[in-house]
Order: sequence, then structure tokens, then C-alpha cells
Amino acid sequence: MTEAISYCEEGRIEMKKVVIYDSTLRDGAQAQGISFSVEDKLKIVERLDRLGISYIEAGNPGSNPKDLEFFDRISRIKLRHAKVIAFGSTRRVNISVHEDANVKSLLKADTPAVAIFGKSWDFHVTDILNTTLDENLKMIFDTISFFKNKNKEVVFDAEHFFDGYKANPEYAMKTVRAAVEAGADSICLCDTNGGSFPDEIFTITSKVVGEFKVDVGIHCHNDTGLAVANSIMAVKAGAVQVQGTINGLGERSGNANLCTIIPNLQLKAGYDCIPAECISDITATARYVSEIANVIHDERAPYVGKFAFAHKAGMHADAVNKNSVAYEHINPEAVGNERLFLMSEVAGRSAVLNLIKNIDSTITKDSPETKTILQKLKELEFEGYQYEGAESSFEIVIRKVLGKYHPFFQLGEFKVVVNEPSISGANSSAMIKINVDGQDEITADEGQGPVNALDKAVRKALERFYPQIGEMKLTDYKVRVLDSNSATAAKVRVLIESTDGKEVWTTIGVSTDIIEASWKALVDSIEYKLIKDMERGK
Repeated sequence: MTEAISYCEEGRIEMKKVVIYDSTLRDGAQAQGISFSVEDKLKIVERLDRLGISYIEAGNPGSNPKDLEFFDRISRIKLRHAKVIAFGSTRRVNISVHEDANVKSLLKADTPAVAIFGKSWDFHVTDILNTTLDENLKMIFDTISFFKNKNKEVVFDAEHFFDGYKANPEYAMKTVRAAVEAGADSICLCDTNGGSFPDEIFTITSKVVGEFKVDVGIHCHNDTGLAVANSIMAVKAGAVQVQGTINGLGERSGNANLCTIIPNLQLKAGYDCIPAECISDITATARYVSEIANVIHDERAPYVGKFAFAHKAGMHADAVNKNSVAYEHINPEAVGNERLFLMSEVAGRSAVLNLIKNIDSTITKDSPETKTILQKLKELEFEGYQYEGAESSFEIVIRKVLGKYHPFFQLGEFKVVVNEPSISGANSSAMIKINVDGQDEITADEGQGPVNALDKAVRKALERFYPQIGEMKLTDYKVRVLDSNSATAAKVRVLIESTDGKEVWTTIGVSTDIIEASWKALVDSIEYKLIKDMERGK
């Protein structure tokens, strides 16, 4: 196995470099429900560059006009760390490389590097491309030679390489040899169907690394849930480039998740993937991409999920308070995340105390206030509140018990009307009257559903008094019926997730009326934002 650490002539320890190649904007965009605009792609490129990613595969210029516009605009943006790379196939069967439309589009993109994918599985050559094995080798050689003659850096993506090697190892290796002889700067071995196991990846990658004097990369899909493990095993076998996507976005079950691979390699295995000062930005980057992609962030994702360092059991929380290594494999701050103690009936005093101390550091485990808050927690949970994952609301409960709560506004009244049919996409309207320091404000707005309308109306009313409210937006809304046997009289629990672009928080409301439950959660969400801004001196 390749060691992560090497020694230079002076005896100084050097970390073995692994080049991170991001394909979020190309492979990630092939995930169901994801469509990046040009503006989206530009924002993500700048964010990935800030993270210290070496290569950003930004799309296939031959597939749509949008990508051509993107490549034109990105060429005028100066990046600090990243090199933008355009992606496309080898020339088509029996067509001159000079006449191939895809090749022309790649050239027009005018990126310093290109990624060329070609078939390495004989089955795909004969049964999918309907051509000969020799013609496929010529397609690979001709295309790479063409771009090398244009002074481009070329990455060859050996598509279906592992399936191809298992079926016909001699031919799979011939495709790599054709690329190397044509001048490819690196060879990326692709587990395109995502069906290989780590031991297979290690063995086959080792053979390629041993035979060819060229940088070898790995590109894994997650169809068996092994993309991260497979990528790491390829690195252990000598691969020096890892391709993947932020949050594992991608077709079918997704691609190898760079948000897991990077900290695994850099913090756990001692490889140099991105600048050391950048790795603490990986959680924020993961959330940023989820936001741009308009997908719900996976809160249980390793390293970058909200619950990656969450502790619920009282024994666990107590142990972590004494020494975090008891139940944490790394310091959450290393990846820009934070420790979270989940509030519940099993949390125990230690978990509750951690949240209390953030508000009043003088309170101890044995203080009467702690006992009062624990009792309040049990009472509220009996009513249907569940603060696990909604600690922002529980923080407000604590402030009320401690006398450290002052409402930012008073509700006069609100009315919500559902309009059918909908007009201009909005099927609900809300009117609200609030009072701030003796001043009344009456505002109305409309939205897609009563909660959306109410959310927009209250924030619109408050912006005159608290302009920072404009930074907020509701990102997730969940409803759970607590007692379905009570039919329409059943209690409902509403969870609302909000963000201001810097922080994400969740609040809760419970009532037999879904609008009232939503209102309670909305008020907590807004007040939490205002409290935090006040504490920051904003």
C-alpha cells in the first residue's frame, strides 16, 4: 500500500498529495430534480475555489447552449485554486476528429484542461457503440492527440473500466495504453455502474498504477453504497486524483461524496487534499451547494450534517462534556461543524446544562433553575413538543424560565385565507397586525399555501423595525399528526427550518390547529434570529 507520508531530502515530513476533482456541476447535475442555471454554476465554482478544490468539471459544452454561455463567462473570472475543465466524449464512430461536433464544442469552451471519456468495456464498444474494438482504440488516441496538439491538459476518463477489466482485462488495459500513448496527462478509472467492491478497486487500481507511468485517478458511483470506501481504497492503491461531487449528488444513487472523502483522507489518513486552512469551510460549502441545488441537506451526513456530532443519551452527553473523544472521532470545528446536544426526556442534566450555559454561564447542574427547566422540558414533551432537532425553540423556553426573554413584537391578530383557484401561483393570502414598542403595523401578503403566506406577511411587517429579517428564509416545513385517532381534533407538530445564509436553525410549534402550530414555530424562528443578531451586536 502507498504510504500517506513521505520524507524529503532534508528529513522534513511531506504529506502525499491527492488532487481533488469536483464534478458537481456535471455529474451532480445529472441527479433527479437538479438543474443549475448559469448563475448557479458560477456561484458554485467560486465557492469550490474558495474551498481549495484543484479541478472543477463544469459541464459538457456540446450538450446544451447554457454550458457554452457558462464557459464564456467563467473564463473572465480569476480563480485562486481551481482549474476549470470541460467534459466530453471521444470522437464519434468513423468520424474525423476535426469534423466531430462534440470535439469542436470542447475546443470552443477554451478551458485549459479537458476531460475525455471513452469506453473501456468491450461489451459497451461492440453492443452499445456498435463498432469494433480497434476503432474504439483509435477514437481514444485520435481525440486525446488532437487536444494535446492544442496544448490542452487532458484527463482520460476510462468509462466502465472496472467492469471492463473484470470482463476482459487485456482490452481494458489497451484503452488505457491508447490514452497514455496519445499523451494523456492523467487516467481516471471509472466505476461507472457503481457495482465494484473495495477489494476489487484496490487490486485493479494497483495493477494500473504498476503498469503505467502516469497519474491515475478514481471516479466512483454509489450504487452499492461503497463509493467513498472505493475511492479511498483506490488512493491506498496509488491513485493520486479523486473525482466526486459535493454531498454525493449524481445520477441514480449518486457519486462519491467529496464532503466525506476529503476529511477522511486529510484528517484521518494524512493525505494533502485541500489547503489546511480551507477544510473548516467544508460544512458551509456542503450546505451552500444544497441550497443552490434546492435540495434538503442530509443532516445525517458524516462530517457536514447537522447531526454528525449530535448526542442524545444522557450518558453520552455527560461523557462528551468530560472528554469529547469519548464519542467523537474528530473535533467538529475541524470541518466547520458544531457539537449538538439533543433535548429530550432521555437527554439528562448534562445535555440541558450545555444549552443553559450558553445563556447563563453561572448556572450549574445542581442549580434550582436546571431542575425547573428539566421539569418544563418533560411537561412540554407530554404536550407533544419534541425538541430533538429543534433546540432553537428550547433555547427560547430556557430564556423564558431564566427571565432572560423579552418579546420583540406583540401579535394583534392575523387572518389567513385560502383562495381557489389560485391566482398567479399563489393560492393563499395572509393579513397580520403586530405591535413593536407601541407602534402598530398592518401588512398583507400572499403565498403558495397558508403558512407561506403567513411567513411572508409577518416578515414583511417586521422588516421596517428589524431589517435583518430580510436575510431569513424558510427552507423546510414538516407536519406530523400526533394522535390520528382523534381525527380532526388531533394535535399536530410543526417543524420549521430557517436560514439566514450563515446559520440554520429549527423551531417547533404544537396545537390542534395547524395554522396556530405553524405560527408558534414561525415566531420562535424569527425571535431566535433576532436574539442571535442582538448577541452579535448587529
